[in-house]
Parts: sequence; structure tokens; C-alpha cells
Amino acid sequence: MVRGKIEMKRIENATSRQVTFSKRRKGLLKKAYELSVLCDAEVAVLIFSQKGRLCEFSSNDMQKTIERYGKHAKEVQDDRVDTEQYIQHLVSESTEMVKKIEQLEISQRKILGQDLASSSLEELQEMHSQLEKSISKIRARKDELFKEQIEKLKAKERLLLDENASYREKCSEKPWPHPTQQKEVDRYLSLSGKNSEVETQLSIGLPEPERH
Repeated sequence: MVRGKIEMKRIENATSRQVTFSKRRKGLLKKAYELSVLCDAEVAVLIFSQKGRLCEFSSNDMQKTIERYGKHAKEVQDDRVDTEQYIQHLVSESTEMVKKIEQLEISQRKILGQDLASSSLEELQEMHSQLEKSISKIRARKDELFKEQIEKLKAKERLLLDENASYREKCSEKPWPHPTQQKEVDRYLSLSGKNSEVETQLSIGLPEPERH
């Protein structure tokens, strides 16, 4: 025969309630004993009946188990308090961070020329001074980068010239002159070309008569 499901509510009949209490108390104490033996667990059970009668079971000394429980409960409570304080600290920090972010957003909009209607003359002068300082720093940094790029290009040019001279030396060829030397060579060749034309015209002279 299948037992029906017992509804979880107070038993109104006093006799039935006492019978049920006695049966379930014995079953609970039996299960506590089995748990302590089979699993080597420290188990303590305290039961007070409706009339105030105490029923207890302990696999160890009851007082020591109660003291152990009190110590553990205090540690848990302390941990809970520490956790709550830490959470409150995080909430406070996040609130301050939100306020700072809002102030930075307002300052950024004003620097971009937005929402200036609420700004006073002193605030506008301070922003103007800050912008001038920022522009000065930006220009100085830009000049530094330009100088660094120029130096890198010069170093690369020298390296290429040295490599070219080394390759031509290995091939038994004359190295290419430096750009400044190349200008002097071009000027010399230009002057030499003009002088050779004049000498050629002078050496030709009059035509020789024909011989019969």
C-alpha cells in the first residue's frame, strides 16, 4: 500500500502530534548516530518538545561541540561584516569615480567649445591658458619628431653611400662621389667641354688646298 504524501503543517490533534513527535525524534536521533559513525562526523542534535523537554544526541562532548559551533559562527559573522564593509567601500569608491568622470566630461565639452554658456570669465581665462600651454607642448614635441626624422634620413643616406662605395670597390669600380663632390665634378666637366670645343675650332683652321 502506497503511503500518501503528508501535508507539511501543524498537526491539530494533540495525541497524533505527540505520536508523530516521538516517532520522528527517534528517527532523527538514529540518523544522527549513523551519520557520525559512517562518516566520522562530529554531530550534535538538540530537540525541545512542545512542553520544554530536552532531547539531545552528541557524538562528542556536547559542550565542546557547542563551543566549536559558537566560534565558527563568530568567524562567519566577522567575515560577513568584513565583506559588507568591503562592499560599502567599493560602492563609495564607485560613486566618487562616477562624479570624477562626470566632471571630466564637462571639462572636455568646454575645452571643445561646447556648453560655454554656464562658464564664468575666470573659467574661460583658465581654459585659454591651458590650451596655450598644450599647444606650446604639442609644437615642441612636433619639432622634436621632425628633427629625429631628419637625423634618421641623414643616417640612412650615409649608410647607403657607404654601402654603394663598398660594392663598387668590390667590383673594381670608382665609387660614386658624395653629392657635394658630384656638383664640383659636373661643373668641371661642363667647363672642360667648353674648352674642348674652342680648341677643336682653333685646330681646324683654314681648309688645305686640293692636290692634283
